[in-house]
Amino acid sequence: MSKTKIEWTEKTWNPITGCTKYSQGCANCYAETMSNRLKAMGLDKYTNGFKLTLHENELEQPKKWGKPHMVFVCSMSDLFHKDVPFEFIDKVMEVITRTPQHTYQILTKRAERMAEYFATREIPQNAWLGVTVEAQTSKIRIDILRTLAAPIRFLSCEPLLEDLGCLNLDNIDWVIVGGESGPEARLMKEDWVLEIKDQCESQNVPFFFKQWGTWGRDGVKRNKKANGSLLRGKEYKQMPISHENRSNN
Repeated sequence: MSKTKIEWTEKTWNPITGCTKYSQGCANCYAETMSNRLKAMGLDKYTNGFKLTLHENELEQPKKWGKPHMVFVCSMSDLFHKDVPFEFIDKVMEVITRTPQHTYQILTKRAERMAEYFATREIPQNAWLGVTVEAQTSKIRIDILRTLAAPIRFLSCEPLLEDLGCLNLDNIDWVIVGGESGPEARLMKEDWVLEIKDQCESQNVPFFFKQWGTWGRDGVKRNKKANGSLLRGKEYKQMPISHENRSNN
């Protein structure tokens, strides 16, 4: 487990590292850059750089954490990558189930494989499932996600690469939006973000604006910290209503 600067979670857990490019959002993958940097620093875990690697010795970590945490699973990979055997995913889910004090956030671009996996398995009730929706072509992932009986279903529109148009947010509990960071970052336009925010508000879905990234609201490239996360002068950091709270409403 490691602390993270990702605002919508608390800790990361990476029993898998490495991945392969899958869709438009992968072009400037932060995890690839970080993995290669950690390899250059001599960290044993990243000896293989960004080559997909399973870490059996990492599986037991959450069982040692007493304090409850919000945990982002596989921030340096994709749990549902085609080369991750279902048997290994079973081991990850077993740990999640046996540590109900934690809430686990699982985000994937491979929605079809996630649905295939859960077609024959129960979803742990402390696991939130999410899909990345960075462009129009990835909106099909929303339709797959909404069919899964997770306590929280969420979208990560980061990096947001274009206007997503109309979004059907039925059975979606949370939407995260953010711009891309890094020297090759692609521009995100304010109108695209506002359109998502407005649709979240009209469909009563919590909206979390993470950051502008390398390109500011004004279309100027600068440090992402300087660009911040204000949207029309306001921060939007809403979190999803818990499953328990929704059930009582």
